[in-house]
Amino acid sequence: MLTIEEIKKNGWLIFEAIVGSKAYGLNTEKSDTDIRGVFVLPEGMFYSIDYIPQVSNETNDIVYFELKRFVELLSKNNPNILELLNVPEHCLLHRNVLMDLIKPEMFLSKLCEQTFASYAYTQIRKAFGLEKKIINPIEKERKSVLDFCYIYDGREAIEAGKFFKENNYLPQKAGLAAVHHLRDCYNIYYSEQNVYSGIVKKEEANDVCLSSIPKGERPIGLLFFNKDAYSAYCKKYREYWDWVDKRNVERYNTTIEHGKNYDSKNMMHVFRLLLMAKEIALEGKVNVWRKDREFLLGIKQGNYEYDELVAKAEILKGELSSLYGRSALQLSPDLNSINNLLIEMRRRYYRSKNDDQRTEH
Repeated sequence: MLTIEEIKKNGWLIFEAIVGSKAYGLNTEKSDTDIRGVFVLPEGMFYSIDYIPQVSNETNDIVYFELKRFVELLSKNNPNILELLNVPEHCLLHRNVLMDLIKPEMFLSKLCEQTFASYAYTQIRKAFGLEKKIINPIEKERKSVLDFCYIYDGREAIEAGKFFKENNYLPQKAGLAAVHHLRDCYNIYYSEQNVYSGIVKKEEANDVCLSSIPKGERPIGLLFFNKDAYSAYCKKYREYWDWVDKRNVERYNTTIEHGKNYDSKNMMHVFRLLLMAKEIALEGKVNVWRKDREFLLGIKQGNYEYDELVAKAEILKGELSSLYGRSALQLSPDLNSINNLLIEMRRRYYRSKNDDQRTEH
């Protein structure tokens, strides 16, 4: 498998830069260093079935894109990729002269209205998702099937746990038999002689357990297992505790400290993206280094309410529609010109490599 180290060692890298908060000027002491790059596969690997579009390290802090993939993403006006053409000088780590052939104006288009705004609204959903998780934490002790069972005793439906407690019954001494034509409904029987299999076989079981019921036995009630609610709970439980295990502790602590119950870093990026989209429409360029640093960091620090930010974002999104409608930007990139550019870049790169090899011999 191709690695970051192999690409650098073999001299296939034609571009490398620091991206993210350090390129935006929004970094703090605890900010990570994210790096993105562009490489060109040797001819043999490019023409073979071994084509590799991108390579990353284990943490995804470093990601390199093969030239074809890089240009393809540029042509789709991918926000993160367009930024690479305009990173501040101090963030550039390596730049081959071949990159001079790529002109930002060839790619910038009215597609940016959608790509930047769509990405921004993905961040809003992420921020809101965190809000829901913080406000509605799920207990570590997992609920069981029995917690989603209700018993109708002829008068009312009672929570199964409450029913057993009030009648001094033990769930493991009860037996269930399916009721035909009634989904997830069971006649419930009880015996102190342990002749039944219980409501569930094991505590971690995901369904109720049926018993063999002797002829003539009379049920003590009708049990309903709310299977849909149980399945939904299991999904939320798994998602919540997966999130707890994988969450960025620093970002979570920041959220708890400012007390606004949303991921403020996500919301900061919402406005960075929307404002960058606005600047593209007005100025025809991507401003990576942010002059609105104080405003954006204020969002990250939780100086605004969630609803207030969503309202501001909606206003900005509305402005984009009008600005892009009047903009002189091309509707979409000219794919024929871009394809010719890609061919020319690859031709020059391979020619240069072949010349180097002949010189060495």
